[in-house]
Amino acid sequence: MARPLMRPQASEKIGLAIRKLRLAKGWTLAELSEQTGVPLSTLSRVELGQNALNYDKLVRLCRALEVDLQGLVARQAETTVAASGRRSVTRAGEGESSSVGGQSGRLAAADLLTKSFTPVILKLTATSLAQHGPMRTLPGEAYVLVLSGEAVLHSPLYAPLHLATGDAVYFDGRSEHALTAASESGASALLVAAGAEQITD
Repeated sequence: MARPLMRPQASEKIGLAIRKLRLAKGWTLAELSEQTGVPLSTLSRVELGQNALNYDKLVRLCRALEVDLQGLVARQAETTVAASGRRSVTRAGEGESSSVGGQSGRLAAADLLTKSFTPVILKLTATSLAQHGPMRTLPGEAYVLVLSGEAVLHSPLYAPLHLATGDAVYFDGRSEHALTAASESGASALLVAAGAEQITD
């Protein structure tokens, strides 16, 4: 008989605990996937609390992370902490210079670690996929808000999506995509990517 899946609330806390243990080992999601045989896409959803693990996969993860189930439960309890009140202010024009998907940008809150999401202000100059280069993926779900100009979101799953100033789109960043300007005048956009995984080039 198949072992039961974790309850949704437990899944979210276990996912945080697994991520904490993985980062402590200095592993990427791909490396953990290689060590356990659990698909990378599954691990990503587990860490985001969007997917539950069956008993067998949970055991495989525990072995790779060198923790028993009791230890994982203990680490799960550690993820329930009081609000820290932390904050990070990014003034206009400030932010750590970065490149995301071939587009230049400024990374906000770069001084904070283990964030739930990563915000980046992108300056879109490429006006075609040829100028942009290969499509890319992100670790989890993403949100884009066009701040100025007009942008186009490209995806192999949908027709190009034109976005005017003030338009926004929430999408699964794990699927390939590219964000370009709609004209030579360029555009700027706020990208919010789930998780604290490295998203810069």
